Amino acid sequence: MRNVVLLGSTGSIGTSTIKVAEDLPDRIRLLGLAAGNNVELLLDQTRKHRPEAISITDPAKARDLRDMLGASTEVFSGSEGLLKLATLPAADIVLIAIVGTAGLAPALAAIRAGKDIAVASKEILVMAGEIVMREAREHGVKVLAVDSEHSAIFQCLDGKPSNSVRRLWLTASGGPFRTTPKEEFPGITVERALKHPSWVMGRKITIDSATLFNKGLEMIEARWLFDIEMGRVSVVVHPQSVVHSMVEFVDGSMLAQLSTPDMCLPIQYALTYPERAASDRVQTNLAKLGSLTFEEPDPERFPALELARTAGEVGGTLPAVLNAANEIAVDAFVNRRISFPEVSATVRRTMDRHHLVPHASLQQILEADAWARTEAARG
Repeated sequence: MRNVVLLGSTGSIGTSTIKVAEDLPDRIRLLGLAAGNNVELLLDQTRKHRPEAISITDPAKARDLRDMLGASTEVFSGSEGLLKLATLPAADIVLIAIVGTAGLAPALAAIRAGKDIAVASKEILVMAGEIVMREAREHGVKVLAVDSEHSAIFQCLDGKPSNSVRRLWLTASGGPFRTTPKEEFPGITVERALKHPSWVMGRKITIDSATLFNKGLEMIEARWLFDIEMGRVSVVVHPQSVVHSMVEFVDGSMLAQLSTPDMCLPIQYALTYPERAASDRVQTNLAKLGSLTFEEPDPERFPALELARTAGEVGGTLPAVLNAANEIAVDAFVNRRISFPEVSATVRRTMDRHHLVPHASLQQILEADAWARTEAARG
């Protein structure tokens, strides 16, 4: 039995994690649950799974939850609540599925408290991968991947050292505009960008999939998770989304992890690692799929990949700037203030204006994040 703290229990990753816990009641206990502001769903999850403690962003809503739950469950709120849950003494692993920078402090707190962490929030490793992985080594804890791509690489590597790897291959669906000509990009609407061909996800990550910024961020994550320089991290477009990623070894062999797309599989693997638990949730019929295809991504139409490669190679505060500027640009696009190509253009301008701090402290990273948000909003 593993005691799991789930930060972000009402989002898409969170609700998939709940399904995994329900599939494996003898293997996984939900010890703590944290949500943004979805009181109704958090209350339902709490009554069903009886965690030791929960947390919600709004203190007023926390008071309402205390009234409804009585003394059976501790209720916390705000950023302090996330830290309380991340360091619960009985916790074995903390799964962080909070969008944005709010997951960074709880991740570090969990590591320092000796907890393994499972990372579903890209910002944690994109912004502070150097710090997070160093702290994890110092405290002897595991940082496990929840993204399907990084889970696939983790499974293919199976403990092999980075010097045995020629290249990591992250697969990308290509998003809704894989075959759209570049001249049509200025006319792309928000509605079209939100129609992903393979996955049902939150708004921000769906737009990131359309620009391929999601894959750029994943490249930086992979660099830190697997202790490998950016030059050996590449992306290949795979529209079927069945090969979740691949490892090419120095002898020319390639290993791939394949399955029908379902986030429950990488979540389950992270929570039960190093074991594999039986599950009938994911079924893959290769004959029915018929064929799997691969293409080179087009850097002209999708400049996000090279922007991310630059940020990952330079390091320091630049990945935090890339990430923050992209968040602001996505918000501007969704609210129809900028065009689709201007998302990447905004990120490029913000990166160009940034004064780099190499090997930055956490405070310097957060300052760079705040600066980039203000700068990107200026246009």
